[in-house]
Amino acid sequence: MALRVFTDIPGGNARGITVETAGEFPEITFVPAPQGGNETLWFCLRIKELQPGENAPAKVRLTLKHYGNLLGAGSPADCVPVYRPQGQGWHRAGSGQAVVLPDGQVSASWTIPYPAPATDVALCFPYDLSDVRTLLAKSKGYWKTDEIGLSREGRPLLRLSNDYGAPGGKRHGLYLVARQHAGETPGSWVLDGLLQHLSRQRRDPFLVWAVPLADADGVVRGDCGKDAFPCDLNRAWGTPPMRHETLVYQRDMARWSERCRPALGIDFHAPGAAESDGIYCHLPPPDKFPDAHRAAEKWANLICQELGPDYAAHDFKRAAAHAPDGETPSFTTFCAERLGLCALAIETPYGRIGGSVLTQKQYREAGERIARALTLKAGG
Repeated sequence: MALRVFTDIPGGNARGITVETAGEFPEITFVPAPQGGNETLWFCLRIKELQPGENAPAKVRLTLKHYGNLLGAGSPADCVPVYRPQGQGWHRAGSGQAVVLPDGQVSASWTIPYPAPATDVALCFPYDLSDVRTLLAKSKGYWKTDEIGLSREGRPLLRLSNDYGAPGGKRHGLYLVARQHAGETPGSWVLDGLLQHLSRQRRDPFLVWAVPLADADGVVRGDCGKDAFPCDLNRAWGTPPMRHETLVYQRDMARWSERCRPALGIDFHAPGAAESDGIYCHLPPPDKFPDAHRAAEKWANLICQELGPDYAAHDFKRAAAHAPDGETPSFTTFCAERLGLCALAIETPYGRIGGSVLTQKQYREAGERIARALTLKAGG
């Protein structure tokens, strides 16, 4: 038995790795690196058995140190990572078990099947460029993909669209963004479900432009992406913008807004690691942007109705997270201030909604329901 842990994979993030084999089950201890953020969150690692044998134990224990330093750590019981044995699909680990150390620090542990020959583990289902390619293939040409700029590290920034429109176009427009915070993969899966639904319907009530991997560098590096110094993408939407990627998206939105009648912007996120209330959204602050708030509230009401109680949080509509003066502008602020456009930031949990553990299928279903709500509004 010779277990090794590797992080040189897309989205890989784990440090302080130890492998202990003396107990009933082998134990792999790790901690996610903040990588520029003020809290840790995203982790992703690959476990390999380099000397497979007949007497391998049935299970392996995973222990995440410094659990209290995670964004929205909450109870470990509500943190349910995912794992994928080689050649299989993704599964959810069971609820985390809290381990309280003598000094009061808390670790979280999960037990998964023994990783022979190899198993990937992550906070939530990863979503990267390969998944975007799968989405494009399934759409059978409905979605066009274009490079609209480069990231800080020179990676292509991709935008999908169902049409380019033309200057002066009168079709209602949607601009959709996911992964401004690189670790928030639930947002990508919900957007994936939304875009798949639109491609199956083959109806075009909207001119839709979508950015599926906004923080392209952070997705590859395995960053959490939130509150990275000096500012993350969603705090960089000022004039001038404080990140080159944000400049690219602002200029793309300007092109889009000239080719349609802008109707709504949506920014797909995920909340803290253990939040389980359900999907909810942040609206523009009513005191600062009353018109955008009223318009966004109408969209939010329809989305909440379509999501239903099995997906939507009881308090689905919430005040914007970054409303006070002096805060760096967000996507929703930019939409209201610069484009006169209402926008929503939609938060989808990493692991569960109430007692229901979320699967990739359920994330996509939530996206499909949101697409139905948008189409219903367009039809009205």
